[in-house]
Amino acid sequence: MPNPSRLRAAALTATAVLLSSVLAGCGDGGKDDDEDLTAQKLSWEDCPAPSAAEGGGAAPSPLPNGGEWQCATMKAPLDWGDPKGDTIDLALIRAKASGDESKRIGSLIFNFGGPGGSGVTTLPAFGQDYAALRTRYDLVSFDPRGVGRSAPVECESDQQLDAYFQQDATPDDSAERTKLLDNTRRFNAACEKNSQRILPHVRTTDAARDLDLMREVLGDDKLYYFGISYGTELGGVYAHLFPKHVGRAVFDAVVDPTQNPEQGSLGQAKGFQLALDNFAEDCTSKEELCPVGDSPQDVKDRIAQLLKDLDRKPIQGIFPRQLTQTAATNGIAQALYSKEFWQYLTEGLQEAYDGDGRILMSLSDSMNGRNDNGEYSNIAAANVSINCADDKPRYSADYVERKLPEFRAASPLFGDFLAWGMVSCTDWAVPGAADHPDVSAPGSAPILVVGNTGDPATPYEGARRMVEALGKGVGVELTYKGQGHGSYDSKNKCVQGAVNGYLLNGKVPAAGTVCT
Repeated sequence: MPNPSRLRAAALTATAVLLSSVLAGCGDGGKDDDEDLTAQKLSWEDCPAPSAAEGGGAAPSPLPNGGEWQCATMKAPLDWGDPKGDTIDLALIRAKASGDESKRIGSLIFNFGGPGGSGVTTLPAFGQDYAALRTRYDLVSFDPRGVGRSAPVECESDQQLDAYFQQDATPDDSAERTKLLDNTRRFNAACEKNSQRILPHVRTTDAARDLDLMREVLGDDKLYYFGISYGTELGGVYAHLFPKHVGRAVFDAVVDPTQNPEQGSLGQAKGFQLALDNFAEDCTSKEELCPVGDSPQDVKDRIAQLLKDLDRKPIQGIFPRQLTQTAATNGIAQALYSKEFWQYLTEGLQEAYDGDGRILMSLSDSMNGRNDNGEYSNIAAANVSINCADDKPRYSADYVERKLPEFRAASPLFGDFLAWGMVSCTDWAVPGAADHPDVSAPGSAPILVVGNTGDPATPYEGARRMVEALGKGVGVELTYKGQGHGSYDSKNKCVQGAVNGYLLNGKVPAAGTVCT
């Protein structure tokens, strides 16, 4: 089943949307041998309400300082190996630049991560955070292929997903292990049955080629790009394929491009454990009493006991579902994506200790893309599909069991959860492309790489490795000593000043700059 290591930045997006409101949206094309896709003209119109695959909700509201959100579709080849063959429609959204047209630089394209997150719904949800960048750029995002309105991958029904996400994702015996593997095979078979046309074509290299087509269609000579979490991997792959097309680019919450899936999952076990340690320390260091423990260790011991109790006997969640050990672990991980959500974790734990699992289940639902109406976005389906198409390794259950001690040492709370997540691609229909992405980009313009020392989902060490992998003279590292997944959205003035200075004025900060 999906887990924190695989969902990356999409989880943060989903929680923010859950705690405020879901916004915005924008098909599948045929074949036209005579069509030059680089010459296509986009028809920008008012955005409709998001589709079910995008998460549902209302159409995006106008920007606070004026300006409307507009949506369009762009045709791209289904198979980039046959660029004159069948096409698919990719959903785009934009807010036009608010400043003087003579000072407009171009379109700044965002990818918020996942993989599997809908940029068409996420950009409006966070649009005001990028108001400074909008003074010189059209803000643009999109649903990558396989996501939302862009030829979405479809797997199981909403009812089937409810059962799938209630399963025990950390089996304790052979019967539980067999059930987990059977459920994973069933989910993967449903993806193949319902989406076999698109599954071979959702690799990150495909999305990177879509980005370059988007750049041309939007009228830019260079790609101006802001990638967050998995969006940094997509940006790195783009820079490798098209180094001479890179304009000003920022990578925030950086995926380590040197790691295979196992190494990434183990690193994130350490990352989420660090975030939990920081949460426990923060709660118990305040003047007022911490309601979920008397000391940092007590906080973690009580959480561990709660999960152990839920493994034996779930409690009431959001009726009619119960809060299981898996859902609670998922919800705790979700809250660790941002320090702003720690208050919800405290409240959720308090209520769970009293037998009420609704808050933790709401957090888990947001991780899984489930709305209040019981409908799921396709984030889980797209996430698995893109990861399994990208990642070559396939891990057996026996292999995972041999690795459990190492994962438990990295995180007593999240180790099993993240280790068993490695079986999600074992029976996947499409072979994976590589052990890890190639992001070497000699000849590229500078790319600002921002790492957060307290990031649970993309641990800080990944930023340095991305800089090294991009190559000499390309990656420029900036460190933020903070908490949560990502740095720019922390609203730290130092981070935002450096990012804005580069994107707006071309001023590259000194390598090794540290923001606190």
